[in-house]
Amino acid sequence: MGKYIAKRLLLIVPILLGVTIIVFTIINAIPGDPGRRLLGPAATQEQVDALNESLNYDKPFLERLGKYLSDIAHLDFGESYQDGEPVFRKIVLNFPYTLRLAILQTVCYSILGITLGVFSAVKQYSLADNVIRVISIALAAFPGFWVYMVALLVFSLYLGWVPSSGADSWLCYILPVGCAAVLSASSLQRLTRTTMLEAIRQDYVRTAKAKGCAAGTVIWKHAFLNAMLPILNQVGINFGYLLGGTVIAESVFGMPGLGTVIITAINAKDVPMVMACTIFLAAIFCVLVVALDVISALVDPRIKAKLVKR
Repeated sequence: MGKYIAKRLLLIVPILLGVTIIVFTIINAIPGDPGRRLLGPAATQEQVDALNESLNYDKPFLERLGKYLSDIAHLDFGESYQDGEPVFRKIVLNFPYTLRLAILQTVCYSILGITLGVFSAVKQYSLADNVIRVISIALAAFPGFWVYMVALLVFSLYLGWVPSSGADSWLCYILPVGCAAVLSASSLQRLTRTTMLEAIRQDYVRTAKAKGCAAGTVIWKHAFLNAMLPILNQVGINFGYLLGGTVIAESVFGMPGLGTVIITAINAKDVPMVMACTIFLAAIFCVLVVALDVISALVDPRIKAKLVKR
């Protein structure tokens, strides 16, 4: 098991290398240069050229890529073009907001999606099950940014129940967390319903019922515990997506976080900032996937046996 984990952790290095090269190429392919973006249209071409030269942006692409790879090999991720601060200092200051938002969204949508999924499976083909399924499919068709904007318009601007921006109080998290919970719960509900229906039809569930176990014990202790592995993986993967996907929520609701930092850096063509945020999030996602494999092995001994053989 330990050898498998070590191999998976070593695989993170080439993955991050590939991500770095791809993102560096994309960000440099965007038209414009940081000198013009930072100084604005009023600056002279001589001022723009001087700033680009000081940022080493006047060098050929391959030379800049080679230097950047050499720098990050020495754990030097550079300084932001916008204010000259070390990029990881800005990440440390803003990541807690993104992490808090992603955790709240994950907890809320997991509770909602799992509860509705189990209820739909137990009440299969009932009126309540059909209503939940229709609503779930309809929510899956709505774009996330559209839901965020409608919620902001109704509950903040028209009704004035919650703040429209910021992260100063718990009220600021109601709309982004609530919208993400409703949208993500729709897919989790469908997965939970499917896995629960498969578990409910198994022999061990019928045996538990025949022994006179309470309905709650049969559903939650016997059926749900055996159906939770794909649900657990889905929640973990979605948590990784939410860490990178909070850029939409943070932009719409004006919240601080890595999403806001990335958008600002892209607009300014701040290459070190964009690269550092991307590598940071990619590394977290890779570690999260390895952690999910370990948790799956702890939950299901059959998976652990397969991993030990590798």
